[in-house]
Parts: sequence; structure tokens; C-alpha cells
Amino acid sequence: MSKTVDQYTKVISKCREIFEKKTKDYGTAWRILRSSSLTDQIFIKAQRIRTIQETGENKVGENIEDEFIGIINYCVMALVQLQEKELLELELPLETVEQLYAKYTDQSMQLMIDKNHDYGEAWRSMRVSSLTDLILMKILRVKQIEDNKGKTLISEGIDANYYDMLNYSVFALIHLTFKNDSND
Repeated sequence: MSKTVDQYTKVISKCREIFEKKTKDYGTAWRILRSSSLTDQIFIKAQRIRTIQETGENKVGENIEDEFIGIINYCVMALVQLQEKELLELELPLETVEQLYAKYTDQSMQLMIDKNHDYGEAWRSMRVSSLTDLILMKILRVKQIEDNKGKTLISEGIDANYYDMLNYSVFALIHLTFKNDSND
């Protein structure tokens, strides 16, 4: 499990670095987006990954690792939008953004640790394409919950699905980044 936590931390660190650089470039313009718009952005990224996986062609040039990073960062944005209702201003100071990023990625990692305990790191035996499919399934679930105005009868809420998509993306990046690691 310590290897997983170490790899998870390295992946999130890279994602955080990109998030912070984009925040310096663009500010927090993403704060204008509704969670449904963020869900659609995640869908676009996941669908592109699936298309590249199925066709083997990449005409844009950005690799699928960058798309998984995008999914992680959009999930953080979505969690902020969903759970930080008291933050009314669109433009947030970088320090606040860094704290929020850490808050939601720390919660996501704790969820991963808890689930890994129960599932015995089953994700390590999964294919990246299966993780992509799970992300797409979670997106469809979120869209349905959004269409139902956030109401569910028995299912997890939208936030739980964003956490799962974030973690599936981290798992995919661990597979793609550390596949040739001699410690694996």
C-alpha cells in the first residue's frame, strides 16, 4: 500500500503543478462553470481517450496522459463548485486555490486508501481501457443525477462519482507512468 500512496502522491503532485500554472495564467475563470458544464468537459476528455484507445490514432497530438490529468483537475474544480457554496467570488486567490486543491485531493486519496483496503488493489489488474470505461459510466451516472436535479433514491451523490473518476484517472496514470518501474 505504501507504493500505491507514493505513486498516487507523485501523480497528484504533477496534476497540482499544472493546475497551479494554469491558475496563474487564467485565474479561476472555471468558477463561472456549472457542475453540468464540468461534467461535459470530463466527458469530452474521457471520450477522446476512448477514441484513441479504440482507433490507435491521435490526430491532435496531446497524449492520453494529459487527458487523464485534465479529468483529475476538472474533478477537483467540480468538487469545489459543488461543495464550496459559500465561496461566491469568481476570482479566488492562488493560496485559496492551492488549499482547496489539497483538500479535495487529500479526501480523494483517503477514499482510495479505504477502498484499496477493501478491494485489495484490484485496480492494479485492470486495463487502462477498463478504467476509461468506468469513467465514462460514472459520467453518465452524474448526467442522470444532474437531470434529476441532484436527487437519488438509493445511489451515491454526484460528489462520490467525481471522487471515483478522479481516482480512476490516477490509477490510469499510475499504470501509464510506472508501467516500466522496476519496483512494480
